[in-house]
Amino acid sequence: MDGKLLEVDGLTVSFDGFKALDNLSVSIAPEELRVIIGPNGAGKTTFLDILCGKTEADVGSVKFKGIDLSKLTQYQIVRSGVARKFQTPSTYEDLSVLENFEISIPTGRDVFGSLFFKRNSAVKQRIGDIAEQVFLQDNLRTKAGQLSHGQKQWLEIGMLLIQEPTLLLLDEPVAGMSPRERERTAELLQRIAPGKSIVVIEHDMEFVKNIASTVTVMHHGTVLCTGSLSDVQRDPRVIEVYLGA
Repeated sequence: MDGKLLEVDGLTVSFDGFKALDNLSVSIAPEELRVIIGPNGAGKTTFLDILCGKTEADVGSVKFKGIDLSKLTQYQIVRSGVARKFQTPSTYEDLSVLENFEISIPTGRDVFGSLFFKRNSAVKQRIGDIAEQVFLQDNLRTKAGQLSHGQKQWLEIGMLLIQEPTLLLLDEPVAGMSPRERERTAELLQRIAPGKSIVVIEHDMEFVKNIASTVTVMHHGTVLCTGSLSDVQRDPRVIEVYLGA
């Protein structure tokens, strides 16, 4: 892998003649937290769609831990260690936080399986640890539908963490959150970063400043530049197409 957990080379994806991705190349190191920014239509979400197998590339390659993801099904990609959170929270609203966590454990991945799920000491410890990481340790008996928007986002992140991914993909995780929830989400990501790589798509630049050491700017389906936030903010190309003068 040459020190790279994820290596994307020359990805091109077209929809009805429009290139959503245009010769995109990017690499992510183990235990790296990378933020991807860019204007609407830059191809950020399509990039995540490729990584999780939702969309197929016309040309190019995606290697995760040296494995060609294009040859795997979406389920196999998840099992290989890639987990994705979409923009809108996806939780079981009528079930408790605890039950949502239990369903997310690989041996109890659906509602039917959870009926026969056994809470041994290791499972209880794992759920307790995750609940604390995502600030929900006092809400385990609360139904997901009664949580705030930010708490639902944290719950879904926790549901992904239960699966012990190596690569976590987060699409606008703080959209719709209160300022305090955004601050705590930044803290959450710093908590969970050790031991895994995290790719975050985000528009909130204050949040980006709080979490990112490396930022990639996308524009017209390709990488415009990569560097520290201060570096990309000073880049004339970025100022022109995204951040403004």
